[in-house]
Amino acid sequence: MLDVAGIVEPGWPEQDWEDLAARASAAALGQSPFAEWANAPAVIEVAVRFTSDEEVRILNRDYRQKDKPTNVLSFPMIEPDLLESVTMNTDDGEVILGDIVLAHGVCAREAAERGIPVQDHAAHLIVHGTLHLLGYDHQGDAEAEAMEAMEQAAMADLGLHDPYPVRED
Repeated sequence: MLDVAGIVEPGWPEQDWEDLAARASAAALGQSPFAEWANAPAVIEVAVRFTSDEEVRILNRDYRQKDKPTNVLSFPMIEPDLLESVTMNTDDGEVILGDIVLAHGVCAREAAERGIPVQDHAAHLIVHGTLHLLGYDHQGDAEAEAMEAMEQAAMADLGLHDPYPVRED
């Protein structure tokens, strides 16, 4: 079972962000090879923090040595090579998958640039962050394409926009 906690800091508009986080994380999980975790006896925990650009800047500086805010950061708690057996090897029936942190200002600016509601862009960032928690990355072309395909499918499951539309020049 997937259990998503949403922590909302001041500055984010009124919205049921915890529900959005739960739906977006579940959609990402459902598009991954770990989809069966949704019905596993273990509780798979994800925390999503909706915070300020400044907090994300500090985290980005401290953990990635990039002294600027970014839209989303993911902090996996499980090494990718251990993910396959994680639900079978839990002592207490709970697995902390990791944390996702979104920066309000960056998220709002990007949403405005794309002409989409901030909650829709936040949903995409949570999908993206959840896939990072599941061991996916976008360093090479093949990895990026596989991750983007899962993101597109998860967003479609949510009834939301394609985050990577093909653009005609």
